[in-house]
Amino acid sequence: MLIGLIRHGQTDWNVVGRIQGQSDIPLNAEGRRQAHMLADRLLEEHYRWDCCITSGLSRAQETGEIIAAKLGIPLLEPDSRIRERAYGQVEGLTAAERESKWGKEWNLLDLGQEKDHELQARALAFMEDLSANNPEKSILVVSHGGFLAQLYTALYKDKYTERIGNLSLTILEKKEKDWNPLLYNCTRHILQNQP
Repeated sequence: MLIGLIRHGQTDWNVVGRIQGQSDIPLNAEGRRQAHMLADRLLEEHYRWDCCITSGLSRAQETGEIIAAKLGIPLLEPDSRIRERAYGQVEGLTAAERESKWGKEWNLLDLGQEKDHELQARALAFMEDLSANNPEKSILVVSHGGFLAQLYTALYKDKYTERIGNLSLTILEKKEKDWNPLLYNCTRHILQNQP
């Protein structure tokens, strides 16, 4: 089984550094352009994808709709387990706003945000269910940066720590019990289309 893990395209909140969490912020024009760039890349590569699933938040949903339409594959019902981390009181705030309210180590405070171990548990449960129910399929999954970062930490500990880019593509292959990374956090399709 192959899973292609994709972070949604850019939003206006991404541009100004606001934490989105589970706030339903739509793609902006650049985010839609990024989704088309990845879809074009996927059309040219040798991997063939059977279907696409998203978190249901509009920025992931629209990214998935653009990619699925261009690839001519079904878009499955959303799965709430792959939604972004819930950030509690921090959602909607920029780095400067967070630091001015709670200091530089705001992330160590209990401000209602979902804990790492909770996020990792739902990420691993999703992956296990997906592979158990679709052992022969290749599935694209459109999710969120914080969610994906915690999934990679759960799978690989501290091997992968770079920031997950908008419209990045990671491809994992299931071999017995392990998820082997074939590609990690790749944004080549965006970098080669910079003006």
